[in-house]
Amino acid sequence: MGYISGTDRGQTSLLPARIEDYVAADAAVRVIDAFVDGLDVAQLGFRRAVEASTGRPPYDPRDLLKLYIYGYFNEVRSSRRLERECRRNVETMWLLRQLAPDFKTVADFRRDNGPAIVGACRAFVLICRDAGLFSARLVALDGSKFRAVASAKKIMGRREIEAERARLDGKITAYLSGLDEADKNEPEDAADAVASAIASLESRRGELDRMARRLDDEGRTTLVDGEADARPMGKGKGPKPPAYNVQTAVDTDTGLIVHHEVTDEATDNRMLHPMASATRDELCLESLTVVADAGYSNGAQASACEEDGIMACAPSNRAVNNTGDGTLFDRRAFSYDVEADHFICPAGHQLTRKQLISKERSVLYAAQAADCAACLLKQKCTTA
Repeated sequence: MGYISGTDRGQTSLLPARIEDYVAADAAVRVIDAFVDGLDVAQLGFRRAVEASTGRPPYDPRDLLKLYIYGYFNEVRSSRRLERECRRNVETMWLLRQLAPDFKTVADFRRDNGPAIVGACRAFVLICRDAGLFSARLVALDGSKFRAVASAKKIMGRREIEAERARLDGKITAYLSGLDEADKNEPEDAADAVASAIASLESRRGELDRMARRLDDEGRTTLVDGEADARPMGKGKGPKPPAYNVQTAVDTDTGLIVHHEVTDEATDNRMLHPMASATRDELCLESLTVVADAGYSNGAQASACEEDGIMACAPSNRAVNNTGDGTLFDRRAFSYDVEADHFICPAGHQLTRKQLISKERSVLYAAQAADCAACLLKQKCTTA
């Protein structure tokens, strides 16, 4: 009986099929095409949005934006992979009308049009809003950590900056001392190489000076060399890699993303009000209800939301302590004395102020070690 056979690859077709016929009528790529065609790319700030009268014609930013969005929807983020998709994927051939930009063109487009791409994302949110796709009854907030490209070795504090400065100064001094000798005994190109090396070292020292000034200006303890917007993030006591905290607000009924931001906040506890207010503004609402996990618990943030007409629902951070075997005392078991500024534990011992964590805007209270060591309720309070 045989098998189902395909068409011979060398067969010539007298009536060639249209590429249009290979894309389904309900394919998502058609939505991307219609969405981008409806954007005013010049108003959004895309480069080369207005045709030049002279020079070599560039790619239309609409075509490159379509390719970028298609890659996002299909988890193809590499510019080299997007280049390959343009030559082997029927949908991208249809979307770009068989154009095939090289990977550098795609990478440069992403690099040069960051704010404009953000504006295009916001335009999509506005279209969804105007079409009534958001129920706007309840919005959920959450944050996710994404590793930066830089490695943990690129994390620089004041000590690392000063150490590298000292190494660079030593190298510059050594090159300068040998420069006169090179002028006398070496060919001209050797002296030029030494001068070029000195210029490179001095340029790097200038970068270190700028990093040190930024540490002072922003009150930070570390910076990530090469990715200044990233910060060390993670859990536990070990080294934390450079990362970004991506905040997302999602309409709970439809699952559509209403608002998102890439931040350098290591935790979520200062993002409740900024994200909630930005989401409300996106939806053009007077009031809004948002829910979030305990990581967003922050009294000042909740108060700011209430003042802006936003109902924020987030459980108290560590309201129930389930560390260890069984349930331990929760925070409500400790009473606070406002005048004395200390807590009283269930056993009657005082927990006095020990440390002010300015970045997190929180205060650490602790009891005396001797009180805890002899306490009969210790096993219900801590596993330490």
